[in-house]
Amino acid sequence: MTTVLYRWRWAALAALLTAEAMNLLDSTIVQVAAPVMHADLAGPESDIQWFSAAYTLPFAVLLITGGRLGDLAGRKRVFRLGVAGFVLASLCCALAGTAWLLITARAVQGAAAALIIPQTFGLIRSMFEGPELSRALGSIGPVMGLAAICGPALGGILTHADLFGSSWRSVFLVNLPLGLGVLAATRLLREDRAEHRPRLDLLGTGLVVLGAGLVVYPLIQGGDWVLFAAGSAVLAVFAVQQRKGSLVERTLFRSRGFPAALVSSVLFFAVMNGLMLVVVLQLQLDLHADVLTSGLTMVPWSCGMAVASWVSGAYLVPRLGNRVMHLGLAVLLLGLLAAIAVYAGTPAGSYPWPLPGALTVCGLGIGLFTTSFFTSALRQVRPQETGSAAGLLNAVQQFGGALGVAVLGSAFLGGTAQTACWVAVVALLVTGLSSALMSG
Repeated sequence: MTTVLYRWRWAALAALLTAEAMNLLDSTIVQVAAPVMHADLAGPESDIQWFSAAYTLPFAVLLITGGRLGDLAGRKRVFRLGVAGFVLASLCCALAGTAWLLITARAVQGAAAALIIPQTFGLIRSMFEGPELSRALGSIGPVMGLAAICGPALGGILTHADLFGSSWRSVFLVNLPLGLGVLAATRLLREDRAEHRPRLDLLGTGLVVLGAGLVVYPLIQGGDWVLFAAGSAVLAVFAVQQRKGSLVERTLFRSRGFPAALVSSVLFFAVMNGLMLVVVLQLQLDLHADVLTSGLTMVPWSCGMAVASWVSGAYLVPRLGNRVMHLGLAVLLLGLLAAIAVYAGTPAGSYPWPLPGALTVCGLGIGLFTTSFFTSALRQVRPQETGSAAGLLNAVQQFGGALGVAVLGSAFLGGTAQTACWVAVVALLVTGLSSALMSG
C-alpha cells in the first residue's frame, strides 16, 4: 500500500510539472514560429507581436485572481478547469484561419494558464510533507529550466518539420496530447482549499486588466498616446483602489526593497523576451532565413541560461549573494553590446555568424541574474507575505515580457535590430539602478 501511495503521489506531481512546463513552453515556442504564422495568415506586421503579447498579457494580469479562485473553489477544480480551457484554446489556435482568431485564442490560452500555474504549489504541498515536500518543490526549477531551453528550438523544429502539412499549427497541436494526459491524471490529485478563504477583488482585477491592455495596445499598434495615457491613469486608480482592495498585499510596500524588485522584474524580463523576438524577426524578416535556422540560432542562448543558472544556484549565490545579480546584468550588457557590434559589422543580407556567440553571453547573463534575483526579492518578505509576493513577482514578470515584445518589437519593425538592442541597453541600465535599491 505504501509503494502504491508513493507512486500515486509522484505520478500526480509529474502531471503538475507537465502542466507548468506546457504553459512555459507556450510562451516561448510561439516566438520562433510567429513570422511564419504572419506569412500564412497575412495582416499587419504588428500581429507578430500580438501572437506573443496576447498570451502573456492576460496570463500576467489574471495570475493573482487565478490563485484566489483556487483558494475559494478548490485548487484541484480550478486546475482542471484551467487545463481543459488551455487544451481547447490550443485546438482553436491550431485551427485559426485568420490572425485575429489566432490572437483571440491566444488570449484565452493566457487566461487559462493563469488558472493553472497558481494552483501548483498548493496542490504539491497537499500531497507531500517533510523531506519529500522539499524534493517535490525542488523538481520545479529543473523542469522549468528544461522547458525554457527547449522552447525556441522546439518551435523551429516543429514548424520546419511541417508534419502532415501542419506547419506552424503543430506548435499548438503538441499541447493536445500533453494536456489530455494531464487531465486524465488529475483524478490522482487531492482537493485543496485555503483555510481562510480570501475575497475576490473583482474591481481591482478589472482595473488592472483594462489599464494593462490600454498601455500595451498603443505600444504595439503605435501612435495613439491618448490610450497610453488613459491606461496609465487607470493603473494609477488601481494603485489607489488597492488601499482597500485585496488583490495586492499592501504590507509588501512598506520599504523600497520589494517595489524596486517589481520594477527590476518588469524591465529585465522586458529585455529578455523582447530581445528573443528581435533576433527571430531579424533572421526571418530581414535575412529570410527559415524557421529552423531561427530556432537553432537561439540554442546557445538557452544553453548559456541553463549553465549559468546551475552554477549560480549551486556555487555563486551561496558565496556572493546579491553581487551575482549585478554580475548577471553586467554580463548581459556585454552580450547586448556584442550583438550590436555583430549587427553593425555584418553585410546586409548575410547571416551574422558571430551572433550565436553574443547570444551565449546574453544567456549566461540571464541565468546569473534570475537565480539570484528571486532569492534577493523574497529575502525580506515575511512568511505570511510569501505567497502574495511570489504571485505578484510572477505577474509583473509576465507583464514585463508582454511589454518587451511590444516595445522592442516595435523598435525593430520601425527601425533595425541595432535600434532595438540600444533600447534594450537603456532598459538594462535602468534595471541596474532599480536592482541596487532592492537591499533597502
